[in-house]
Amino acid sequence: MGDLYRAIDDTLGRRVAVKLLATRFIADEEVRRRFHREALTAARLSDLPNTVTIFDVGEWHGRPFIVMEYLGGGTLEEVLRGGAQPVSLVVAWLREAAMSLDAAHARGVVHRDVKPANLLLDDEGHVRVVDFGIARAAGLDPLTLTGTVLGSAGYLSPEQAQGRPASAASDCYGLAVVAYELLTGDRPYARDSYTAEATAHVYDDVPSAERRNRKLPAGVDAVLAEGLAKDPGQRFPSCAAFVSALAACTGETVRLATSPLSLALPRPATATERSTEIIRRRRSRAPAALAALLVVGAAAAGGVLGWRATGAHTTVRTVTRTDTVTGAPRRATVRVPSPAFRPPATGNLFTRAYELMLAGDYQGAVALLQRALAGRDWQN
Repeated sequence: MGDLYRAIDDTLGRRVAVKLLATRFIADEEVRRRFHREALTAARLSDLPNTVTIFDVGEWHGRPFIVMEYLGGGTLEEVLRGGAQPVSLVVAWLREAAMSLDAAHARGVVHRDVKPANLLLDDEGHVRVVDFGIARAAGLDPLTLTGTVLGSAGYLSPEQAQGRPASAASDCYGLAVVAYELLTGDRPYARDSYTAEATAHVYDDVPSAERRNRKLPAGVDAVLAEGLAKDPGQRFPSCAAFVSALAACTGETVRLATSPLSLALPRPATATERSTEIIRRRRSRAPAALAALLVVGAAAAGGVLGWRATGAHTTVRTVTRTDTVTGAPRRATVRVPSPAFRPPATGNLFTRAYELMLAGDYQGAVALLQRALAGRDWQN
């Protein structure tokens, strides 16, 4: 859709990336409008975590352009040329991408083209999401005709492949495909043609990642199967929830957004435990009973959030830790529970949700609460 250049901002003396609309599209008014919308959408998201910053938008010799920050670490697509990646790196990268995507979803923006080429690395190895160019911002009329498929075939959700509207769940699906590829070295539905691969996303079962990479622990397949569910309603409620589940079953730590500290998640669930949990989540109860559970969960979450907000049972400390990516020492101010304080005894899932909230991982905490409610499993 465009040509990308590395350039120098003469005024500020910094390297930038400049994206120009391709010359073959200049005469196409619809494409010009779409490119302009890309700039506006991306600019709206520039303040979000792990999202590429947009510096300027304009037009040069009749060609619209976008000026954005330059990231010199390459893309995850380039990283994948080396095959499957270490699980610890995969979890860290996915965590950062999930932060960007979930934050965009909170503002009504769906990326619609989540793939390794759109996940850039900065000089320290952190992921930034780029190119919300085919995202559909809430409140704007879509610029594509009904049935038009946008995105890359290898990462298309089933609903996108069928020409149906994309949603936040579509981005979660794309991130799950990226996770599968990072863990195994190949896409789940790789085929010889785009059409065949898009069709496989709609009809084929998810192939086992554990068979493709024997080093993966049991439970990974169950997490990926839920992330790649054909029905958007059967997927994880957020990208962060998916990454948290993947981290839990692999036994990896998830780096917090606010500090270099790591949060050790519970022991990995076995394949049987994870499968049983998914089955429980997918069973429905009577509306009145479910409503009662949601009220209980909301009360529990509200109480925990109240403790977190007041800080009455936390202590502020300044600590120094080694950054898990760069290896450099970093100082951070964190809140930790006072020694005399204990979380409410409402079951292991709620205890873990409480711990996630203390650490600032509210999305992960909500995911655990939803698991408890949907699965009616208050003690596991």
